Amino acid sequence: MGTDFSPRSQRDGPVPLFSWRVHSEPRPAAIYVDEITVGDEASNSAILPPPPTGLHAKGYDRHVELTWTPSHDPDLRYYKIYRSPDGGKYVPIGIQKGSATRYEDFLGASGKTAFYKISAVDENYNESAFSAEAKAVTRAMNDDELLTMVQEGCFRYYWDGAHPVAGMAIEILPGDENLVAVGASGHGIMALLVGVERGFITRDQGVERMLKITRFLSKADRFHGAFPHFLDGRTGKIIARFGKYDDGGDLVETAFLMQGLLAARQYFTRDNTAEQEIRKTITSLWRSVEWDWYRRDGHSDFLYWHWSPDYGFYLNHPLIGWNETMIVYLLAIASPTHPVPASMYYSGWAGQSERAIQYRRWWSRTTQGDHFVNGHSYYGIKLDVDEGNGADLFFTQYSFLGFDPRDKKDSFTNYFKNNRNIALISRAYAVANPGKYVGYGGDSWGRSAGINSDGGQAYPRDDNGTITCTAALASFPYTPAESMKALRHFYRDLGDRLWGIYGFRDGFNLSEDWFEDVYMGLNQAPIVVMIENYRSALIWNLFMSNPEIKPALDRIGFQPDPETNASVNR
Repeated sequence: MGTDFSPRSQRDGPVPLFSWRVHSEPRPAAIYVDEITVGDEASNSAILPPPPTGLHAKGYDRHVELTWTPSHDPDLRYYKIYRSPDGGKYVPIGIQKGSATRYEDFLGASGKTAFYKISAVDENYNESAFSAEAKAVTRAMNDDELLTMVQEGCFRYYWDGAHPVAGMAIEILPGDENLVAVGASGHGIMALLVGVERGFITRDQGVERMLKITRFLSKADRFHGAFPHFLDGRTGKIIARFGKYDDGGDLVETAFLMQGLLAARQYFTRDNTAEQEIRKTITSLWRSVEWDWYRRDGHSDFLYWHWSPDYGFYLNHPLIGWNETMIVYLLAIASPTHPVPASMYYSGWAGQSERAIQYRRWWSRTTQGDHFVNGHSYYGIKLDVDEGNGADLFFTQYSFLGFDPRDKKDSFTNYFKNNRNIALISRAYAVANPGKYVGYGGDSWGRSAGINSDGGQAYPRDDNGTITCTAALASFPYTPAESMKALRHFYRDLGDRLWGIYGFRDGFNLSEDWFEDVYMGLNQAPIVVMIENYRSALIWNLFMSNPEIKPALDRIGFQPDPETNASVNR
């Protein structure tokens, strides 16, 4: 919740601006201060900032979106938003930081009319005159329109919210605006393709952004071809966010990035200089990743997550499934220049060694599924592969944004069916609600990694009552009816606290009367991409069309499985 604490009088001097959350009774009231800004003493100057221009209002199902022309006034502090029900008396309803040019006003019903004006407030809290008036009416939207609305809202995280130099995704917003997340940027590249295809931006705009991204990546720090987890968006230098041993390559984040880049290589196929450069640079980056180096030595059964030029494989973290790292083995086996043997899919990802078994037990704290295969049923739903009764739902999403699991199976399962069952178990868990948390149910479900999620598994011991929006919404290809119910509930019932300028916020906890203020780069794009894979299979088709992918699947031993009851519109 953003609240205006600016002075009532222009001459009162500066006061702090707070971003705050207040818990309702019967809990003791608590205020969380996220930011305090203290400026210089207010000027007595009568010069006011210029009024904002270009104000436009667009009505959606339950909210109105305001946009306006950016201001280049260096003294701009924030915008102040005013609303009137009839164009008469205007009252302030909120503020928006000066770097943004968008505001979401949730009216809560269709068929409501509202009029808007905005003003600009400078560093000394001098307030401009009003902008011109804008009017909008909310209107009832069908499910297809809601899907497009959600995709466009979440897409903006990677468009409006991207780093201005790198063009890539920021880890968290609001947050460190130079902390570029490599894996989230791979997800974001796929969201960018959806944005072009859906007309949120033009193809020329998409090409321009991809050129910025690929040129930045070609000069950024790499370690035997692998990128670090985080880059400084200004310089392309590594940021060792997780400590001194995190000062090298991160193979998982690199795989997420490569998944997005390979999809883009198959999308920007026109015979012009710009798109040729995109394809050439992506191919160079792809061929430079030394997947075999991250095997640690020529005899290891596993790929390893990290390598540091100063500490080597000190972190000693093998990649063992079931988790989000399946795409690493697929790409490592598919590499045209530095491949690993296809047998590592079975010795590493699906390994049965004592080390693999103990690894699964360590993180899942259960023996169910510790040999990769599970075979148990939960809430009447059989689970072929996974630890316990279903892991964080991002496991079913991050490796499958590009890799299409439909109509095929390996020695263990059909992953489309298995992912669907994991999502259905997660929903059934919410309906059963063993922790008795407020708001859980058939239209409010989804445990996954996120802010305040306390893990994301569907176990009572790991559950603190937090729902992560991406969990249900990025499950659309697997559970379209159940995910649509969640989307409607998140938007129509909770949208006044859950919907913002980048679509749905990260998560919420009704037992604590808590709604997250931030958006996560890893979580916004899966919503965009997996909704699109449900609607058109766009990203699945693009990634799978890369010539290196099918031969790799053949070497692994994937077989056709035409019995997949795919929910995707074909």
